Amino acid sequence: MRAFKRFEKRAFTLVELMIVVAIIGVLAALAIYGVRKYLASAKTSEAKNTIGAISRGAAAAYERETTASQIVTEGSSSAASSNDLCFSATGVPAAVPKGTKYQPNTAEGTDFEKGDTITGWKCLKFSLTQPIYYQYSYLRASQKTKAPINGATTYFETAAVGDIDADDTLATFARTGTVNTTTGNLILATQIYVDNEFE
Repeated sequence: MRAFKRFEKRAFTLVELMIVVAIIGVLAALAIYGVRKYLASAKTSEAKNTIGAISRGAAAAYERETTASQIVTEGSSSAASSNDLCFSATGVPAAVPKGTKYQPNTAEGTDFEKGDTITGWKCLKFSLTQPIYYQYSYLRASQKTKAPINGATTYFETAAVGDIDADDTLATFARTGTVNTTTGNLILATQIYVDNEFE
């Protein structure tokens, strides 16, 4: 006699299907969280890079020596050259964007095209022409700041404030620099101050 091995046709049980669905659900939730975190990180990198660029502009402006325009009489000396921080720049845009991008206006006297050789964005030699998620500002000395200054009296602060998910919770990024009044050297903060990075 020939022996035949009989195989029963068997389907997945309801429990097995539920386990597979649960695993897929967990993996999807992790993927969504990861993608959201990645997108938020990409948006905040705009603020960090721009803050760095404005800080470098402020440091370069400070390193430029300025000399008063004067007529020096024969047998006398001119006033000494000096270094000075740029005076404050108005925030661009005027209001913090809420979950949207703002396209800076490139017309003379608007947005990043304001200021002169000692004041504002032109003094910093800084401009942006691409759409931005954050409001950028540059403040000099005793004006209101967002980052800790540790008692310095001669300083600047560059800041970015944004609301990338339009929930009225603001993210703040700031970097400061202080002038050592003894040596006259400008000292930049070692890192960017961050508050509510991803809101």
